[in-house]
Amino acid sequence: MFFRRKERLRKEFDEKLLFQLNKCKEYWQKEKALLEKSFDPSEEVICQTKIAEAKYIFLLREAKQRKISLIR
Repeated sequence: MFFRRKERLRKEFDEKLLFQLNKCKEYWQKEKALLEKSFDPSEEVICQTKIAEAKYIFLLREAKQRKISLIR
């Protein structure tokens, strides 16, 4: 009884993690493209790109630790 609930919650949060991972990846790629297209990027744009990359890498490591794959 308790194990079913635990498994269901794990699956639900794994799906949320994958959703956030994809969302962060898209945002990071957009910021990276903006930075590459900029002639003279401001410090704010550079910092936003680095923050987006750090968030993505953090979520990627979390997914690896939980042994979640994008392909199921």
